[in-house]
Amino acid sequence: MTKTDDLIERLAGDLKPVPSDALRRRFALGIVPALGLSLLLMLTILGPRVDISDVLMLPVFWIKSAYNALIAVVALLAVYRLSRPDGSEGRFFDVLALIFAAMAAVAAIQLIMAPTETYPVLILGSSALHCPLLILGFALPVYAGAVWALRQAAPTDLRLTGFVAGIAAGAAGAWVYSWFCTENGMPFVLIWYSLGILLTGALGAVTGPRLLRW
Repeated sequence: MTKTDDLIERLAGDLKPVPSDALRRRFALGIVPALGLSLLLMLTILGPRVDISDVLMLPVFWIKSAYNALIAVVALLAVYRLSRPDGSEGRFFDVLALIFAAMAAVAAIQLIMAPTETYPVLILGSSALHCPLLILGFALPVYAGAVWALRQAAPTDLRLTGFVAGIAAGAAGAWVYSWFCTENGMPFVLIWYSLGILLTGALGAVTGPRLLRW
C-alpha cells in the first residue's frame, strides 16, 4: 500500500494546474487563423466585389452580413459550452430560430414591396446552384479549426457538438462569402445561405462522433 501511495504521489507531483482561460485561448487559436484562411481563399479564388465601396452603403449588404455573423457567434458560444463534460447547448436552438424568423420577416417584407416580376431574381438570383457549395467550401477551414480546439476539450454529446460546430463554421463561411456575393435578395439569403450553413452542420453531425472522440 505504501508503494502504491508513493507511486501516486510521484505521478501527481508532476501535474501542473491548467490556466483558467486555456480553453478560450485554444478556441481563439483554432478559429481566428482559420477564419483568416477562409478570407484569403475567398480573395484568391473569387476576389472582392469591384463595387464594394458602393455596396457598403446598402442596408441589404449589412443585413446579409449580420445574419451570418449572428448565427456564427451564437453557435460558437454554444460549442464552447458543449466542449465541457457537463456542458449543454443552452438556448442555442431557440436563439437560432429567432434569428431565422427575423430574417424571414425581412425577406417577406422585401417580397411584399417588390414587383412580382422580380421574384425570380430575389429568390433564385443567378447563383443559387453554387452558393451553398461555396459556403461549405469556405467553411471547411473554420470547421477544422473548431475540431482542433474541441479535441483538447471533453465534449460528451459528440454528434450534437459536431453539428453545432458545423453550423458555426457554415455561418462563418457564409459571412466570408457574403463579401463576394452580388445577390441582394433577402429571400435568396434566407434560402440558399441557410442551406449552405445546414450542409456544414450536417457534415459536423456525421463527422463529429469520429473526429471528436476522446
